[in-house]
Amino acid sequence: MLRRLGAEPVEVRLPAQLDGLDGLVIPGGESTAIARLMRLYGLDDAVREFGGPIFGTCAGMIVLDRDHLGLGDYATQRNAFGRQVHSFEADLDIGDGNGPLRAVFIRAPWLDDAGPDVEVLAAVDGHPVLAREGRLLVAAFHPELTDDTRVHERFLNIVREETARVGLTERARAKRPAALPASGAGNVRA
Repeated sequence: MLRRLGAEPVEVRLPAQLDGLDGLVIPGGESTAIARLMRLYGLDDAVREFGGPIFGTCAGMIVLDRDHLGLGDYATQRNAFGRQVHSFEADLDIGDGNGPLRAVFIRAPWLDDAGPDVEVLAAVDGHPVLAREGRLLVAAFHPELTDDTRVHERFLNIVREETARVGLTERARAKRPAALPASGAGNVRA
């Protein structure tokens, strides 16, 4: 999806691979396994120190919350909509004036107890499922499973905003957003 939008995603497995990147995607998967592997390889501290925008989807949203990496001022309710058999699709109003966004929820979390700087962008049955807090964008669903690019475009716009805000050089702006591989999924790229 990011490649379709002109970005050059790279896979990140080690802390040194974060150097020079403009953005980071932490994908869905199993949040406990992702957090464990991040600790094992030192990515937890490296991601905490990473200054660029971060996009967390599903398990990535959980990993970024205040109870895990502590980067987002929110808590998450894991498997909030139920087990795998309760996975579903829903149309979301993301407030961009372009009609509903089809979202795929698979053992999805939702945001609980969002802090004052967390902007809720979409909800299902009153439960926040898409939000932004400064340089963080989090989604409880899997936007990569549809052809709609709007959520990824929003992330890339955050990357552009942040690189302009911090006044990076043209060379640094040419660097690529990155994707952490989903746990146990081999060469997953976002």
